[in-house]
Amino acid sequence: MLLGRVVGTLVASRKEATMEGLKFLVVRQIDVDDADTSGYVVAVDGVGAGVGEVVMYATGSSARQTAATRDRPCDAVIMAIVDTWEVGGDVKYVK
Repeated sequence: MLLGRVVGTLVASRKEATMEGLKFLVVRQIDVDDADTSGYVVAVDGVGAGVGEVVMYATGSSARQTAATRDRPCDAVIMAIVDTWEVGGDVKYVK
């Protein structure tokens, strides 16, 4: 699982039929200090996330293990909206 911030949306009017009805979001990976990294991914939104929210997402075969993405050609899925995290006793993020 990875941490990321939703930075945008993606609309694809023509897509694989099994992807119909799914919401796509652009996610920028962040590190444990809440700093942006250079990586971006387009992920299926499995939890109702919105732009600006910090999320946990999975990639690869793990992305096809949610109810929304099972048996679909998906390589990234948002599976949680983050409320808070701490590292070594220091709070790094609070929603």
